[in-house]
Amino acid sequence: MTRTPSRTVTPLRLWRWRSNPLRRHSDAVEAWIVLATWVLALLGGVLAGVVAAQASDAAFSARRAQLHTVSAVLTDDAARTPPNASGYDDGRVWAAVRWTEADGSVHTDRTKVFAGAPAGSGVTVWANAAHRVVPAPVTGASAGLQAALTGALVAPSAAAAVLGVGWVVRGRLIRRRMAEWDEEWKQIGPRWGNLSGA
Repeated sequence: MTRTPSRTVTPLRLWRWRSNPLRRHSDAVEAWIVLATWVLALLGGVLAGVVAAQASDAAFSARRAQLHTVSAVLTDDAARTPPNASGYDDGRVWAAVRWTEADGSVHTDRTKVFAGAPAGSGVTVWANAAHRVVPAPVTGASAGLQAALTGALVAPSAAAAVLGVGWVVRGRLIRRRMAEWDEEWKQIGPRWGNLSGA
């Protein structure tokens, strides 16, 4: 009984890394480009996400530093019902308020208050350096969550950009290799036909 010699099967995925008489220099270059692209995409995406999250958090902190709370009072009775009640309305209405800063200056502006609040009711509002009422800044867990979401959105975008550049470079390399193969085939092809005819 004749025994068939066993064959070793090597995974095709790594053939560009092995010594192989059919492997060209461009195959090795392509393998390194693919590896570098994936590594840079991973590291670049993580780094971009972290930087974006930190920048977002710093922006929230800077905005909080520019604002301050003041105790204001309503100058008139607030409307009893919101003008355009909808499912997204929180039931508050716009009303005029007045407050006095620490330096004694008096300021007025408009803010949202609960419907039906009587004149003289106290309300805490956020004001900027120009003494205008502004929305409350993002703080605490909300700021952390928004910063994290910003980083989570930026990270894959940065990774996709790196992968796109790698894909373009690899595509050019493949086109160049195909052009080289065409040139070689133009030289060898006619001789191949002559050999097969003999």
